[in-house]
Amino acid sequence: MPTCTPFVTSVIPDDPTSASQLDIADHLLTLLGDTTTEPRPDTQLEALTLAVAADLPVLLWGEPGIGKTAALTQLAAALDLPLTTVIASVHEPSDFSGLPVVGDDPAMHGVPMAPPDWAVRLVRAGRGLLFLDELSTAPPAVQAALLRLVLERRIGALQLPPGVRIVAAANPRSSAADGWELSPPLANRFVHLQWTHDHEVVVRGLGGTWPRATLPRLDPGKLPEAVEFARRAVCGLLTGRPGLVHRLPNSEARRGGPWPSPRSWEMTVRLIAFATAAGSARDVLSLLVRGTVGDGPGLELLASVDRMDLPDPELLLADPAGAELPERGDLRQAVLDGVVAAVRARPDRARWDAAWALLVRAVETGASDLVVVPATTLASLRQQDWDVPASIEQLAGVVSLSRRADHAAARTAAATGKAGR
Repeated sequence: MPTCTPFVTSVIPDDPTSASQLDIADHLLTLLGDTTTEPRPDTQLEALTLAVAADLPVLLWGEPGIGKTAALTQLAAALDLPLTTVIASVHEPSDFSGLPVVGDDPAMHGVPMAPPDWAVRLVRAGRGLLFLDELSTAPPAVQAALLRLVLERRIGALQLPPGVRIVAAANPRSSAADGWELSPPLANRFVHLQWTHDHEVVVRGLGGTWPRATLPRLDPGKLPEAVEFARRAVCGLLTGRPGLVHRLPNSEARRGGPWPSPRSWEMTVRLIAFATAAGSARDVLSLLVRGTVGDGPGLELLASVDRMDLPDPELLLADPAGAELPERGDLRQAVLDGVVAAVRARPDRARWDAAWALLVRAVETGASDLVVVPATTLASLRQQDWDVPASIEQLAGVVSLSRRADHAAARTAAATGKAGR
């Protein structure tokens, strides 16, 4: 994405014939570079800005020419941060760990490690966006030297100020020139985001208008609640799934991406807290969580977060007529299953009747097929002295129709199997 640059008119004499061709070419280049930005929903751009706001290192993965570098340039301009670009693959390990400088008396004072000039400029500025480009073409020795920079923000004896954010970019090994897989220790320090192009964004951008990158608006009143929610979400999952605390992938390629470890779970807590305080959409949170601990653990965490927001079955049983059920089918199914489980755990006539009334409400306000399994289970909990409530008649047709559809599907599958033999 080209950066948004102010329009500057090249100096062209009044008489065009006296202008040199280079002056005219410069004027044309100025016109081509005159672009604007607009607010536009962009999930991956919002995920990037949220991770930058959370002060976590981000690694953008994408094919060459997809716009990773241009996106970072535009992000730095939008956030008013000076951009420092370092091509990792053309540097030596000492460029990141520091160059030894012998002083007057090394035996007394040691040998200090002098930082490179770009690091000194960042410290003097006190803020900035450090862009580590072509990370996947950096050899293992350079990747090892980058560990301390990415995690501790130290280069030699120099400590980068808190106002410096770190973003890196890499191409997949298949499309990188002399590419290397990322080492597991380095990969585990990043939030990995897959950077893809949006056809409409590219077309509109080439026309002169690109999406605007803005930092998320955090609600000051939600900060304590956001922290508590993030900690409860991650700790709740890991309590029930202790094997997810640390799981190093078996393959070398997957080790170079996101995977779960205590470090990446700590990053996840921070991202959930920021996303909650900013009111970010679930798609944005999904990109960030899966980009930190991997797809499998990330999807489990997202499912756990969804269940955290489900209404209490006891509250629903206390007032089935006024119950508010989730719109999403999977969440509604989980709520109904939870209600039936609550009746099974403490069965009595009033709770049983209330559960039937809730199933009727679910049919009236959503997909009727979701009540088939809960209704069948609830019917099996009936005791001999409990009268069948009238509400069951409203569900009988739904359950019967669903069962006939299942039997028909089974007969069709069996007939297809025989025909294929």
